[in-house]
Amino acid sequence: MNNTAIYGDLKGGKLLLAAFVLALANFMVVLDMTIANVSVPHITGSLAVSSSQGTWVITSYAVAEAICVPLTGWLTARFGAVRVFSTCLLGFTIFSILCGLSTGLAMLVICRIGQGIFGGPIMPLSQMLLMRIFPPEKHGQAMGLWAMTTVVGPILGPILGGTISDNLSWHWIFFINIPVGIFCAVAAMRLLKPAETAIKKLKIDSIGLALLIIWIGSLQLILDLGHDHDWFNSGLIVSLAIIALIGFVVFIIWEMTEEHPVVNIKIFKYRGFTVATIALAFGFGAFFGSIVLIPQWLQINLGYTATWAGYLTATMGIGSLTMSPIVAKLPGKYDQRALACFGLILLTGVTLMRAFWTSNADFMALAWPQIIQGFAVPFFFIPLTNMALASVRPEEIASAAGLMNFLRTMAGAIGASIAVTFWDDHAKVARSEMVSSMHIQDSQQALVGSGMSPEMALGAISGMVDREALTLSVNHVFLIFELIFLFASLLIWLCPRPKRTVGLDQRH
Repeated sequence: MNNTAIYGDLKGGKLLLAAFVLALANFMVVLDMTIANVSVPHITGSLAVSSSQGTWVITSYAVAEAICVPLTGWLTARFGAVRVFSTCLLGFTIFSILCGLSTGLAMLVICRIGQGIFGGPIMPLSQMLLMRIFPPEKHGQAMGLWAMTTVVGPILGPILGGTISDNLSWHWIFFINIPVGIFCAVAAMRLLKPAETAIKKLKIDSIGLALLIIWIGSLQLILDLGHDHDWFNSGLIVSLAIIALIGFVVFIIWEMTEEHPVVNIKIFKYRGFTVATIALAFGFGAFFGSIVLIPQWLQINLGYTATWAGYLTATMGIGSLTMSPIVAKLPGKYDQRALACFGLILLTGVTLMRAFWTSNADFMALAWPQIIQGFAVPFFFIPLTNMALASVRPEEIASAAGLMNFLRTMAGAIGASIAVTFWDDHAKVARSEMVSSMHIQDSQQALVGSGMSPEMALGAISGMVDREALTLSVNHVFLIFELIFLFASLLIWLCPRPKRTVGLDQRH
């Protein structure tokens, strides 16, 4: 393949501006995934609905996005990468406006589905287009820029969402997308024409698409509703699980035999792509589970406000912003497997540090693991992304990026669900064990002797037991995540050694 046909005339300032537009678009979508989470209480209060109904604001977006991400490859082949990217940006912006103007839950959920439909392809396409506008020797740096926006987005999302909702209104978490979306869409249409891909007349795999919607939708509902419905003790969850399993099996069989599949599963024939993607999914699942769990534990157990919990979480951004551009230059000099392994081993050590947190830990004791984790994340995220996409043929990059981001998104959802569920369930067990081993009457009498009433003494004992049980439980969750990180660090070495960074002209 002639590389000059890919880069077009994008050089100098145009190239930098195009890269900035792609990174900004990706950041907007990643930020939107998390910014609404902390605003759900404000939304439910404003619309006068229950908190369980409010979760559909999150669920609706996640389901739509999860379905559309794997479609990126087909959409790109059928309509062109730049055309799809620009259209998705405009659609995302329009539905962001409608979300902000929503006056009822039904309208908001429908508009969030629209957001998810148009937002899904933006992330993998921004990744693909960055590689198309940069020469092969700069692909590592391009992926570093992309990874930086992907990592920092979930960090800033909760802080920004909480601040906007507390000081303005929840409507503005959607309105802030308007100037960014319009700017990126217009700039993409003007700057990225040289990076447009060839168009093929492909038929839509309607059966595959229907099966995809069924099993992903069922799985996402299980993850979102499982904890509230006591998981598999609920007939609803069991039914959804059966539907998801059957739908998944039939989907795989159908896509393997379909001439023009809606999701190109055959990409998994590349060992480098398969191993790197699985390792990335395990690592990101544990990573996302921890950044969901930590703010909740800080607020419930240590009395942190949502704002300060967000600030503590955001300390991770120091390392991510610092190291991402540096790590991006390393794949061409060092074995990417070693870089990824180093990052995951560092995450293993950090997670082990968290497994010894106590209920009286101060701010810096909690912040140091976050800061170190920020330095570690680019080391595993950037090399694994490079290895995965460098393992496929040029025309398969869009499909590969879609699959990789889909699995990463699903792994994050599963990791968060497992973390919160295990934390809650194990805290109940730990509390029961602590109570059974305590001499409550003696403790109560001692507190009464210090001036408390019997009721106040029991309340103080109960509060102490709850705090310690939750802390013990969170420690155990981090022990599990530590093992997952360690497993991913070993799994990487099954990947063949990449000959170079991501290159659009290479075949492995």
